[in-house]
Amino acid sequence: QPTECFLSQPEEKQESTVKAKRRKKKKISDVLQKSAPKPGVPADLQNLLTQHFGENRSVIEIEELKLSDSCFLPANDLSHSFSSYLKEICPKWAKLRRNHEEKKSVVMLVLCSSALRSLELIKSMTAFKGDCKVLKLFAKHIKIKEQMNMLEKGVFHIGVGTPGRVKALVEQDGLCLNSTKYMILDWNWRDQKLRRMMDIPEIKRETIDLLEKSIIKLCRDGSVKLGLF
Repeated sequence: QPTECFLSQPEEKQESTVKAKRRKKKKISDVLQKSAPKPGVPADLQNLLTQHFGENRSVIEIEELKLSDSCFLPANDLSHSFSSYLKEICPKWAKLRRNHEEKKSVVMLVLCSSALRSLELIKSMTAFKGDCKVLKLFAKHIKIKEQMNMLEKGVFHIGVGTPGRVKALVEQDGLCLNSTKYMILDWNWRDQKLRRMMDIPEIKRETIDLLEKSIIKLCRDGSVKLGLF
């Protein structure tokens, strides 16, 4: 009997630990699912950059990475579809589209967390884009040389893709950002695991790298505006 008793104790402990873990895991998901989504605002991006660079940069360097409110477009308050959001932030799109004739560039750059999400966004901007040309800028099933050739030969108005591929194209001189007027981050959308793009470490790192190396200077110069969808 004592032996049986001794054996049952760790089993009970183990079982209760497993149950506790299960409860804990479930609770995190429940909180995410039940909490009302809070739309991203420019201050969220500012804080993210400050936290990211805070430890390894000087005060002056961090100051150079700060963006004023004038660098931002109105953020999505979660009431918009993608097309209605783009119409609101870019009312003169038809004119911009007509005037854009430069190769190796796009007027609008949209960054999101995956190839699949890129395709969803391209479909959902139909009412906004009209007959303009949209280029897929992600790595899945598309070689970087193919994208570079397309950019070199044709005129594209909108590029939609992942920060890693966009960064690679900029670094390899396949994509020039001098004609880019708008950069939209797919900030609020959550994937099946309830992660936003900035909750995924690799996507977050590549987005911040792209912002630091190419976009922030253009924003500070006034040529690019940032939007959080």
